[in-house]
Amino acid sequence: MKKNNFLKSITDSPILWIVLSLLIALFMWTYVASQDTEEFKKTFTGVRVQLVGEDILRNSRNMVITNVSTPTVNVEVVGPRRIVSALDEDDLIAQIDVSKLTMAAVTTQNYKIIFPDGTDTSSLSTLSRTPETVVFTVSELITKAVPVRGSFEGNSLEGYVAEAPVFTPSTVMVSGPEIYLKNVKYAWLTFGAGEEVDHTITRTVPFTLRDNNDEEYYNEMFSFDTNEIEARLTIIRQKVVPLEAVIEYAAGATPENTKVTIEPDSVTLSGDSELLDALNQIVLATIDTRDFTTSFTETYLIRIDDGLINQSGVTEAKVTVELSDLVSDKFIIRNISYTNLTEGYDAEIITNAITVTLRGPQEQLMALKAENIRAVVDLQDYINSTGSFNLTPKIYVDGFSDVGEIGEVPQVSIVLSESEGNP
Repeated sequence: MKKNNFLKSITDSPILWIVLSLLIALFMWTYVASQDTEEFKKTFTGVRVQLVGEDILRNSRNMVITNVSTPTVNVEVVGPRRIVSALDEDDLIAQIDVSKLTMAAVTTQNYKIIFPDGTDTSSLSTLSRTPETVVFTVSELITKAVPVRGSFEGNSLEGYVAEAPVFTPSTVMVSGPEIYLKNVKYAWLTFGAGEEVDHTITRTVPFTLRDNNDEEYYNEMFSFDTNEIEARLTIIRQKVVPLEAVIEYAAGATPENTKVTIEPDSVTLSGDSELLDALNQIVLATIDTRDFTTSFTETYLIRIDDGLINQSGVTEAKVTVELSDLVSDKFIIRNISYTNLTEGYDAEIITNAITVTLRGPQEQLMALKAENIRAVVDLQDYINSTGSFNLTPKIYVDGFSDVGEIGEVPQVSIVLSESEGNP
């Protein structure tokens, strides 16, 4: 009983509990202190690489950073557990100051580990870094004029033709690092996909860049003076126009016995609709059948109006005229006379005979006689003329309408004078 009273007196003693509390507090303080000062290692993976001073590099030296070898690094840090264990990868930064770089070149730089504000870094140290350095390129910032190319992806309706598209502007100013920009060859765009057009269209469309291999090329550091291009496609009317020759029939030549061949027989033209609507044929030449015997071949220039385009690309055409069932022969004409002599004047024909070539059906030429053929000189343009003249007569073949002269007709010499007593 006395023993129990003794234990009870001890447990009820305030002094005992004060002593126990002090011992427990001392133990806890000793434990925490040991935790604060205990050395602790931790590896931080994926620590972000940060470049500072890029704005100074760009604005003062017109240079930019490209081709950074890695966006993150791994760092092993040692220090008091209470500090190191409280950090994670997002709290650290691998920082490089690029503001003092002065030359465009590939460079290797060390980085500095930046801890969060308020961190006691005096007891922290870095045991290892992977990689130990960061490699990047300091590139000059330039501007390059890049030509614009493109294509129309639609269709022009039948009877219409599309000219080559025109782009405005025709070049795009691209700014960026020289190391990347040197690979850019041109800007490319397409427009009008699925459209069927019969009139001129204009579209505003975006573009992409292409490299020397005609592959699409993009870099986020590029900037442009414009992001869209105006594409204009001019549509013009197209028409097939026949080629013709005007034939003057004479000396037995008729549409029935005359064959005309034109090679090519037509051309395809494009241009203004009003001009094309009014154009139903192109006359190459006027051919007089009296200028040849039975066949004729000549090449003529295909002439078209200004404002029209010859889509065929052929600029000349060959015309061949062939006569059938006709013969020719030479005849001497002695029956030479004149007409329309001015009153009060006299005329004397000096030429006694001329030789001409006549053409017609064979049976008619064989039936011709001298009295059927005559040469007449027309003096209507020599009203008050006097003197000697060499004039070309008109040939008449009486009774044979399908026979006439061909080739050159010889001239007749004639003398004009005033009649005696003409006041």
